[in-house]
Amino acid sequence: MSEKTFENADSQKPVKISRRRANRIAAMQFIYAWGVSPCEPEKMPETLFDFFTAQPEPREYYAFAEELATGTLQNIARIDEVISDCAKNWTLSRIARCDLAILRLAIYELLYRTDIPPIVSINEAIDLAKIFSTEDSHRFVNGMLDRVKAHLTRPLREAQK
Repeated sequence: MSEKTFENADSQKPVKISRRRANRIAAMQFIYAWGVSPCEPEKMPETLFDFFTAQPEPREYYAFAEELATGTLQNIARIDEVISDCAKNWTLSRIARCDLAILRLAIYELLYRTDIPPIVSINEAIDLAKIFSTEDSHRFVNGMLDRVKAHLTRPLREAQK
């Protein structure tokens, strides 16, 4: 699997990021951008194409990211309902936009991507929050996803076909 290297601001050392993580980052960034400025559903294919074509790697590299972003936004109403149900005393508008994008992506994976073990989706979301959000965001994301995880009926550490 090819890896990308990113600079880590804390250690000043390059950090290698797997292709899957790079794809999750790109998907989260697209979901974040969509949350700031949603496009019309009929413009989604063009918007996705433009976004992933503008990324540093060839568009084919981001096939997984495009699947994640498309699936998340196709199921956004249900995903936001789950977030609202799990967010005690929080409205969607109170959740930091970056955290919301991470949660939307992770909940899509938990609910709709049975080919990904739930524990992987949760750990990836926590890591994204550590990288892209505030110092305490990973705790918030973890707590929210633990509430979602409690309602899953599939094995947490296994993918299903």
